[in-house]
Amino acid sequence: MACFLALDQGGHASRAILFDERGRKVDEAFRPIGTRREGSDRVEHDGDELVASLEACIVEVTGRHHDIAAAGLATQRSSMVCWDKRDGKPLSPVLSWQDRRHAAWLAQFEPRGAWIRERTGLVLTPHYGASKMRWCLDNLPAVSEAARRGRLAMGPLASFLAHRLVRERVFVSDPANAARTQLWDLHTRDWSPELVELFGVPRDCLPLSVTSRFDYGTLAAGRESIPLTVVTGDQSAVPFAFGALYPAAAYVNVGTGAFAQRAVHGRMPHAPRLLASVVWSDRQGLDYMLEGTVNGGGSALDWLAAEDRVDIASLLAGADAPDQAEPPLFMNTVSGLGSPYWRSAGPPRFVGEGDAVARLTGVVESIAFLLAVNLEELAPHGPPLERIVLTGGFASNRAFLRRLAALAGVRVWCSVEQEATARGLARLVAAPAEPWDAGPGEWLEPLRDPALHARYARWRQLLESMIALQA
Repeated sequence: MACFLALDQGGHASRAILFDERGRKVDEAFRPIGTRREGSDRVEHDGDELVASLEACIVEVTGRHHDIAAAGLATQRSSMVCWDKRDGKPLSPVLSWQDRRHAAWLAQFEPRGAWIRERTGLVLTPHYGASKMRWCLDNLPAVSEAARRGRLAMGPLASFLAHRLVRERVFVSDPANAARTQLWDLHTRDWSPELVELFGVPRDCLPLSVTSRFDYGTLAAGRESIPLTVVTGDQSAVPFAFGALYPAAAYVNVGTGAFAQRAVHGRMPHAPRLLASVVWSDRQGLDYMLEGTVNGGGSALDWLAAEDRVDIASLLAGADAPDQAEPPLFMNTVSGLGSPYWRSAGPPRFVGEGDAVARLTGVVESIAFLLAVNLEELAPHGPPLERIVLTGGFASNRAFLRRLAALAGVRVWCSVEQEATARGLARLVAAPAEPWDAGPGEWLEPLRDPALHARYARWRQLLESMIALQA
């Protein structure tokens, strides 16, 4: 039986997960990665470390299996890096999607925000690649020197990893990752000459724009040569994990960030407070996705762990105790507010008092609250929502699940499979003729919770008042 290899490079680790042609997990390898943080706006990874972690995962899995038909690669979409075209050496750190170091420079383009949004499907924010690229050009001598000598490559993390991992040293970018540079035009599905000029990024430094399914080259795995046939973004792979896209579903994934998506087929969606993107492209056509983004997902728990010097894992069990006191409200601005507000909105803070468990509960609720706001934004863009498909490392938390279902007012299906990115990626690589079994999961019905809805209303009023004062 043929197998398909999913390479998932995430914010905390690199993984190589093998699935058979029926969608069953066969094997996996895992390597943690480091993250450097400096202040509230600088978040970096080491490019060589990311490459080495993936190579180690590939070697481990292929050392045990020799029936791998093809592979795919998924990465965090808005992370970017600069490297040398000739030898693949990184010339900059990998600037994480969470990195906002060039926000002040980017602010000069706010009068053109609507024009940029119409072409890219993105709001103007330093989370995307354009301002990161400009910072590297302006502040890293190795980058500016490589540009002068015609050796500079810059672009999405996925392009760098594909360049380093395949024998053919391709220099290309898929739509899901290219779009997050804020230099890629959704309408032409290529780099925009106007945006490239606006942000001052040399066009010849950017990779060739290709489709999601493409001949990306061959992974070197000992004596094996595995075709790399799909490259996409982590969140772009998630909705495919359990079957074809369903227009009456919202796909929610909670990892470092939290994302709420719904598919729109055959037409470019228009929702100025959300993001629009090409979620999949091949010779047969295109699928679009509307997306709401919560920056403070798992990263908000990391913030609390550092702030209170507590072990989050040991506290989570008590976060849904029936006799728990009302938690404080948490203004979750970790890594800045995502959709639909798109503001930095100041430092995170609690409104109200509580012990360690109550503060943790407040953070958990804030993630559900921010997702509820985004689900309200997504609701008008298609048929009435019938379900939420929930995935990610935080998806099994009962306190979070109960709150999200109650706030959304629809059933939530929570997959037992925690590696939704890898499973969706493998399914795209395999392109199976028969649907894959969705696997074990749990339905959660929405329950009435007037106290939760009252806290949500207070929290939203406080957050929007805080935003108004900063406007």
